[in-house]
Amino acid sequence: MRAAVTRGRGAMEVVGVPEPGAPGPGDVLVAPEAVGLCGSDFHYFTGDIGTIDDPSTLYPRIQGHEAAGTILDVGPDCPAELVTGTRVALWPVGACGTCYACRIGRGNACVRISLIGVHRDGALQERLLVPAAQVFPVGDQDAALAALIEPVSIAVRAVVRGRVAAAERVVVLGAGPIGQALALAATDRGASVLLVDTLASRLARAEGIGADTLEAGGDGDLAAAVREWAGGDGPEVVIEATGVPGLVQQAVEVVAHAGRVVVVGLSADHTPVRVGDLPLKEIDVLGVSCCGAEEFAAAVDLVGRRRNVAASLVTHEFTLARAPEAIAYAMAHPVEVMKAVVRVDAA
Repeated sequence: MRAAVTRGRGAMEVVGVPEPGAPGPGDVLVAPEAVGLCGSDFHYFTGDIGTIDDPSTLYPRIQGHEAAGTILDVGPDCPAELVTGTRVALWPVGACGTCYACRIGRGNACVRISLIGVHRDGALQERLLVPAAQVFPVGDQDAALAALIEPVSIAVRAVVRGRVAAAERVVVLGAGPIGQALALAATDRGASVLLVDTLASRLARAEGIGADTLEAGGDGDLAAAVREWAGGDGPEVVIEATGVPGLVQQAVEVVAHAGRVVVVGLSADHTPVRVGDLPLKEIDVLGVSCCGAEEFAAAVDLVGRRRNVAASLVTHEFTLARAPEAIAYAMAHPVEVMKAVVRVDAA
């Protein structure tokens, strides 16, 4: 069978790889159909994931963690709803079950986390064995739409972690795919959302979500513009979704006293934060990793209910044979590409 294998930093090729065996107890054999490419894929592809000293240990790897496919075969001891022919989304998270994070019910932050497409081979291949607990039926959603469930699940995790509530004011810094998903998840909770980006083309997509927008950059005062939009004491929640270090400090500055700053963007860089702001404002600064199973299920529901908005995020599709071109193109054209999807099921 074919797979797109990342051999080293910036080097991906489509080659033949061995077929997986029949599913054992608790496993499901899935034929991936659609795989989304996101910022974390770009970081992995370039070896810049911010958590290891030697990027060479990452490779070789078959990437692909934003995935939808169809069940081909089911092993013993799997849930009854997992039957051959069912379209599913893949929750990429596997946890050890014994570390502190796992013991307190936060396996998504497991110290020995095992992610599909990161720590083990992912969905940019024609067949994939997956534990049944990581397979979620998606009903009548098409494959490209269902591939969006994983990034939306990060947004669901962020609004849960940030305790976003109805009528609150939420500022999202960054209008890329995750920023768009954050706006979707926050508005779905009844919050008012301001989506901030330097690219007008990305902000234009927020209209269908129901968010307000702010084009940043130039000589404009971002903090003043955010405060003007929020009014009162400032926004209750600011979510940083770009990975730009300086924006973390700006988020701390503009958030309301006793508010929450949620950091979703990835970066290996350090950020200066004025220490006095933390005790003076008594804010919560929260990191977000992957989501839990309940949040992934909530993302399945959210994408299903808001499918017209979610589907508009897919701007480019490529075949598996063109996967190396797809990741290079998406990285090189951030203005044009919102979400690139590799159609593994296409010729």
